[in-house]
Amino acid sequence: MEQLRHDWLTEGLIDFEYKKYILLAYLKDIRKRFDLNQLYPFMSDLVFHYRNILKVKESKKLMYENFPKTLSKADFKKLEIVYKKVVKDGEVMKALDDIITYALPKIQSTLDEGKEIHDFVEENIEIIPVGLSPIYEKEGYLLINQDNTSDVSVYRYQVTLFEHAEERYRSMTTEFLKHDMKDISRTYESIKIDLIKQFTELPNPATYLALSKLRFPINETLLPVAKRMLVKTISI
Repeated sequence: MEQLRHDWLTEGLIDFEYKKYILLAYLKDIRKRFDLNQLYPFMSDLVFHYRNILKVKESKKLMYENFPKTLSKADFKKLEIVYKKVVKDGEVMKALDDIITYALPKIQSTLDEGKEIHDFVEENIEIIPVGLSPIYEKEGYLLINQDNTSDVSVYRYQVTLFEHAEERYRSMTTEFLKHDMKDISRTYESIKIDLIKQFTELPNPATYLALSKLRFPINETLLPVAKRMLVKTISI
């Protein structure tokens, strides 16, 4: 899929019909992904563009800064003059206003479609602890099983906490370890025991199973949604 440039709104020709064509082609591609139940990184990309347009709309300074810098540092004074002239240009500003007014509801509508799929996926996933859960749960293993098949995908996870301004965020990184199999004699607990033997640096690891009732694309949908659900579970 061809991504929408981060500066697509102010880059190149500031023309309503031209920008409308670029946006609609991008959203059409996104919807094709959603039709395949593929959510990420497409949802994140949409959120970025939506927030970026809101910032441009709400701040004239940001709009000014978003114009492409094509001149050298030696021409900085000339650059400032050019910027001021362009930003004050009524036709350009009108075109940008029209593009923003058109783009925001289009992107919002596509985001709503993605959220419906996300909610549907989340409703069909259950996060279940495997064995006894230790006090320390910021590092451990995530097992994924879909549609009650014998296939089990095994990941190692780590939760990190970082601060931005006055807010604190949790993020989870995962590393794929292996494909495993379960049956009557090989349970999820058996898989956990084997992981403890193989990776001795985690003698008592937190281990969770993401059990999906339906099949979804694992990298684009199931794993990202399961990670978000697991972060919430650990944070409770």
